[in-house]
Amino acid sequence: MKLQTVRLALFALMAVPALYATPASERIACFSDHRGGWENRDFKRKLWDGYEISLGPARNSNGNGEGNDCTAAIYNLAGKVVFRTTGFNVKFDQELTGRDFNGDGKPEVVFQTDSGGGMHCCWAYNVISLSPNPRKLFDIEAAGAVEFKTDDHGNMIIWQLRPGPTDFTTEAQRPFAKKVLRVRDEKLIDVTPQYCAQILAANDEEERRLLSPEKMTQLAAPNIKQPDEATAGALLSRALQKVFCHKFDEAVADLNFWPRASRNEVKAAFAVWIRNDYPNLAARLMTPN
Repeated sequence: MKLQTVRLALFALMAVPALYATPASERIACFSDHRGGWENRDFKRKLWDGYEISLGPARNSNGNGEGNDCTAAIYNLAGKVVFRTTGFNVKFDQELTGRDFNGDGKPEVVFQTDSGGGMHCCWAYNVISLSPNPRKLFDIEAAGAVEFKTDDHGNMIIWQLRPGPTDFTTEAQRPFAKKVLRVRDEKLIDVTPQYCAQILAANDEEERRLLSPEKMTQLAAPNIKQPDEATAGALLSRALQKVFCHKFDEAVADLNFWPRASRNEVKAAFAVWIRNDYPNLAARLMTPN
């Protein structure tokens, strides 16, 4: 199986209470392009404690592709909107709704909103708590696969596949790496380093083949200006994973395997990609060598 196929395969989500489960044929969703013959209509669904959701085509949609075609809202018992999301496409996540994200013993409501500008590539999970007061807890971007788990204590753990820079590969070989998030004080906390032994040990056979010592030696040859696309994707993925694991020296060492002719260009692009979360490493990579 191809490396990117493995990376981009969707993880199976854990089961949730049957109260909120609905067959796929009865899904509650709105798609601006009516994909697959989908007929948009207004949906309503009772929740708990008097709350209700409404989802469907937005009444103020102008149909000109500005991203306001679909909308979803949560109403309280008095009929007041306490949350709303609007986008090209919106879905009510019936599998995740009802699960406890913040550890207060109360269920949350989850929508998915298109965050890719209608390109069908990217979604964000919108996680909303209704207790003790309705509020959005956070959004979880899903540019790659996202898996929701619980640990031995019943606390939510989120495995997220994060994309890397696209400058040196096509989309099919785009680099990805895993992050692990935990909910603490109603915020997402990055706990990836705690899981890196497991993550790094799971590197698949194709990646080990693509980044074998022999392959790395070949990249140092003076006539090599850029690695083949599969090798480039694998090398950038490994470097990105080392960054997420806070193994910064090892990440720099991986990038230094890139052929010298374009190495500084690659490191500069990589630095731009990570600088918001890892400014010190980004500054280090921007120094030519």
